[in-house]
Amino acid sequence: MQPLLSFRQLSPLQNAGSAAPSVADYHNYTGTENELSGGARRITINTPKGDFFVWTKRVGNNPTIKLLLLHGGPGGTHEAFECFQSYLPRAGIEFYFYDQLGSHYSDKPDDTSLWEIDRFVEEVEQVRQALQLDKSNFYLLGHSWGGILAMEYALKYQQHLKGLIISNMMSSVLAYNRYADEVLGPQMPAEVLAEIKQIEAENDFENPRYMELLLPHFYTQHALRIPLEQWPDPALRMLDHMNQQVYVQMQGPSEFGIRGNASLLNWDRSQDLAGISVPTLTIGGQHDTMDPKHMEWMAKQFPDGRYLHCPEGSHMAFYDDQKTYFEGLVNFMKDVDR
Repeated sequence: MQPLLSFRQLSPLQNAGSAAPSVADYHNYTGTENELSGGARRITINTPKGDFFVWTKRVGNNPTIKLLLLHGGPGGTHEAFECFQSYLPRAGIEFYFYDQLGSHYSDKPDDTSLWEIDRFVEEVEQVRQALQLDKSNFYLLGHSWGGILAMEYALKYQQHLKGLIISNMMSSVLAYNRYADEVLGPQMPAEVLAEIKQIEAENDFENPRYMELLLPHFYTQHALRIPLEQWPDPALRMLDHMNQQVYVQMQGPSEFGIRGNASLLNWDRSQDLAGISVPTLTIGGQHDTMDPKHMEWMAKQFPDGRYLHCPEGSHMAFYDDQKTYFEGLVNFMKDVDR
């Protein structure tokens, strides 16, 4: 394990490593297919159920640092990552928004057999090939469900990676479910938790009371620690555009742990992390839905692992602890590049 980075000592624009491109170079799409579309692009992917398209959007130019973003959910959208535009361009980092199959701007087939981890992994590999990312420049960041997808991708295709970032995701669904049951739940008032559990036991997830209880006692405590009326527009749009079919099938209807299909229910890669040899950063928030101690432990399992702790952060630490999150993320990528 590498020593922890001194995230507080270096600003994103001062860190050693490759020099950031000039503003003109960074925003220059001349002579590429991105010139016509401003970086947006549909990519055709092949699946066992036929060909579909997924949507991507490139921001910036940097030949040695290209970051592909894997959103959460499953069934979430790239919109949650829009705040990355406030930080990564000024650090000269090229990055790609991407809606996974079934999400927002991408095709939304009705065939539920497509919502399996292994198929999503092959989708990411086809996207990588289409974007011409490789070992010399390809960084992959997965947040929440995207972190599961990023770990699975790395275990199969790490020969194409330059660096890996696992943001706010544990390496075991079983451990996550225990944390939700034994730590997060008891933090609520006993009467609130009892009512939530009763609604779940009755499978009454459409009951508006369920969200009435979860929003103040769970979401604004562990998902995004900002008063609900102040939640940023991209986060709200992401929730509005969530594909509930994909989410409920894989994650399950409960917000306490993952209770969905077999693809995720028993997922556990804790004993396989040592097989990921590329430089890897795990990110955890003090108030996360995921156990930050577990994510710190994960960093020690990788041969070249590092951990970034966001002391003010929750599950979406890139909103509620932005300075820590983005300084740490940028410094990691530039350190690997150096």
